[in-house]
Amino acid sequence: MTNFIIRKFIKNYEDVNNSKVREAYGTISSITGIIANALLSISKIIAGILFKSVSVLADGVNNLSDGASSVITLIGFKISNKPADKEHPFGHARMEYITGLVLGIAVLLVGVELVKTSFNKIINPEKTVFSIEMVIVLIISILVKIWLVVFYNKLGGKISSATINAAAADSRNDVIVTSVVLLSLFVSRLTGYEVDGYVGVLAALFILYSGYDILRDILNPIIGEMPDSEFIKLIENKILSYEGIINIHDLVVHNYGPNRYFATVHAEVDAKEDILKSHDVIDNVERDFAKDLNINLVIHLDPIITDDKEINELRRITEKIVRSVDEKLTMHDFRVVKGETHTNLIFDVVVPVDYDMKSNELVELIEKEIKKENETYFAVVTVDKNYVSTYINDLKIE
Repeated sequence: MTNFIIRKFIKNYEDVNNSKVREAYGTISSITGIIANALLSISKIIAGILFKSVSVLADGVNNLSDGASSVITLIGFKISNKPADKEHPFGHARMEYITGLVLGIAVLLVGVELVKTSFNKIINPEKTVFSIEMVIVLIISILVKIWLVVFYNKLGGKISSATINAAAADSRNDVIVTSVVLLSLFVSRLTGYEVDGYVGVLAALFILYSGYDILRDILNPIIGEMPDSEFIKLIENKILSYEGIINIHDLVVHNYGPNRYFATVHAEVDAKEDILKSHDVIDNVERDFAKDLNINLVIHLDPIITDDKEINELRRITEKIVRSVDEKLTMHDFRVVKGETHTNLIFDVVVPVDYDMKSNELVELIEKEIKKENETYFAVVTVDKNYVSTYINDLKIE
């Protein structure tokens, strides 16, 4: 069924990096959610009112909020596909995160209201009328929600959409909530004990957790999260596959919405190579990244000396010292400036973003260790942060 819907309503459905195709996936998922949740909500709210079940009514209101969330998602996908303009030069793709944020807040508000309603039912109990019609409504709802979980997971996975994945998680929680509500009807029927209000509270707590889960997943990309390690390895390996690039460092990746990436990196090339030739290589890399991966990549050229035995030996010694301080540290941009009384060893040290030691303390420690090697060596150290999840090893020159 899911594959039929995708093939029937999404033109060029395999081209998931195309913004129009992505919008089509979001539109289909939203419209499907609106229709399914509207029908479920109406049937449960009517059943809950007729048969005096606050838990069924709560479940129906939850479906109503799901339908409203699908409307918000639909609007979000439409706005996020708008092209860049003067006020928003990086495009509007982050609107998809904003709609997910609104969805999460809406779910939390619904959960809070349902907690109040359910507590009122506990304090002022009213007998629930058992009905086969209500049982059928709940069973159909469970089956529909199970299908929606599969449907959302498939669409969300295809276009890596946090918003659609959030809808899948919400539908999965709905299956649990509705199943508990259904079970409570039979418990009340068989035991005579009125558990409707308590089950309503339980359903509301599930809804609250779902809202929290959605907000947690959505807030990470809004705040700025560490890029996926496999994605970073792909970038690193692709750059290093070009002849003439010796190593890279200072890679930074910015996310301006799903599949909308901007990146900067320093690429090391042999200082003896013709600068025009090296620049041509860099141009090719940037062009290929835009074409193959849809990444706007800017590369800074770093010429390095590779054939000076003395510099290479000093680099090896310095790298060993840096590693001895902490194996998490890496080094790049190594240069040597000789004077009559001392030699400056100039380099950058890369530390993890959550590194405990303060930068000035780390620099003092490295300077101290280098002084132990030779009193005439002066370290000029710049501390860099590693903003990606992996890091290419330091340059090794024999």
